[in-house]
Amino acid sequence: MFSKINLPLVLTPPAPGMDLGSAHDHIQAQVAEHLERVGGILLRGFAVPDVSAFKDFAASFGDPLLNYEFGSTPRSKVEQGVYTSTEYPAHQSIPLHNEQAYTRQWPMRIWFYCHTAAPEGGETPIADSREVYRLLDPALRQRFIDKGLLYVRNYGNGLDVPWQQVFNTGDPAVVEAYCRSQHIEWEWKDDGELRTRQLCQAVATHPRTGETVWFNQAHLFHVSALEASVRDTLLAVVDEEDLPRHVYYGDGSPIEETVLDQIRAVYDSVTVRFPWQQGDVLMLDNMLAAHGRAPFKGARRVVVAMAQGQGA
Repeated sequence: MFSKINLPLVLTPPAPGMDLGSAHDHIQAQVAEHLERVGGILLRGFAVPDVSAFKDFAASFGDPLLNYEFGSTPRSKVEQGVYTSTEYPAHQSIPLHNEQAYTRQWPMRIWFYCHTAAPEGGETPIADSREVYRLLDPALRQRFIDKGLLYVRNYGNGLDVPWQQVFNTGDPAVVEAYCRSQHIEWEWKDDGELRTRQLCQAVATHPRTGETVWFNQAHLFHVSALEASVRDTLLAVVDEEDLPRHVYYGDGSPIEETVLDQIRAVYDSVTVRFPWQQGDVLMLDNMLAAHGRAPFKGARRVVVAMAQGQGA
């Protein structure tokens, strides 16, 4: 049965204590009917004993679970197709974003499983990407649409994820082949580290609903997303071109911080938060719903699976 917290819809078991496998047909029918309308469904009260049961559930939708390729944050593989959520320090927030919207390939579906809920904080806030698009100033939207976005990344050097981890290989030729296939410019620097540049979308059209969504990570990749002290320290160590990550308009011109603040304010205005409960599974349409992470205290374990690769 359903109860509603706006986004997400909350689906509880038809019978108390029912596990995901036993409720498979019921869940599949509800997901087919509701996911692409609301953007996210929270499965609460089902028996989910471990990560393997979660993996089997995510795989039961019929699509191979994706590897975390060209990732931008540190994660660890738990099982094939299942990864830890972003391994940032507990005191840090992760801004709302659509998974891998900083590139031209992304998953359409993403699942989160709460194995251990933090005793304080640690929510996974979410927001409707259609609403973000709708609420942004039309002139701002059009500027982003017309110009696109240029993401610049510098890997390793103790400042960001090493390229070997991002590309799941230690072979530069494999990296170059991947970049070539994804229209990513690459450059091997004098110190042997890698810099990439990729021109990407600011908005996207959902392939099945036809709706336009705000779909980028400019507000997250831009150096202004860092705390002021961290930003100042980083810029004292490296030049702007060597920042671990940064983003520009597609023509290479700087994005105004005031514009990014407007975008962040819109995300804040539509953010939905709910406390995790142990055993919760959150299923999102990755184009329709953005997600983030709140700071937390104590133990927290949330793992992630993704499927249905989609390209711009």
